[in-house]
Amino acid sequence: MSLLKKIDENLIKALKAGEKEKVTVLRGLKSDLKYARIAKKDDLTEDESIGVLNSAAKKARDSIEMFKQGERDDLVKQEEFGLAIITEYLPEQLSEDKLLEIIKAAIEETGVDTPAKMGLVMKVVMPQVKGKADGKLVNRLVAQLLAQ
Repeated sequence: MSLLKKIDENLIKALKAGEKEKVTVLRGLKSDLKYARIAKKDDLTEDESIGVLNSAAKKARDSIEMFKQGERDDLVKQEEFGLAIITEYLPEQLSEDKLLEIIKAAIEETGVDTPAKMGLVMKVVMPQVKGKADGKLVNRLVAQLLAQ
């Protein structure tokens, strides 16, 4: 079943249950997916749909950071709720240990030994973890390993 169909089904359930906040988040996701489909002028593949949801999750994480800096706890809770719903539709995220294994293998493969050449490692790692790990976390772990 496609992500859009899953979201549609859950949207109907949330509407019937009167869950206003969840309805708002699901409508937003549905809208994001439809806009991406229109922009592509064709149906989205599963990977493309996951990419759209990853983008929505990244926006939510960024908003959470900004709202925390602005001491807007009410908006932080709202964004965290939305992020929790978005992550339900994303593939299971890789653990930090698994990410470290992938990164170490990429470092060996590329022969990179300085943080200045971090981009070479990222080019190898990111396609392997696409949709399964946050890019900021991967970036931080690569930087840590190369700094050692």
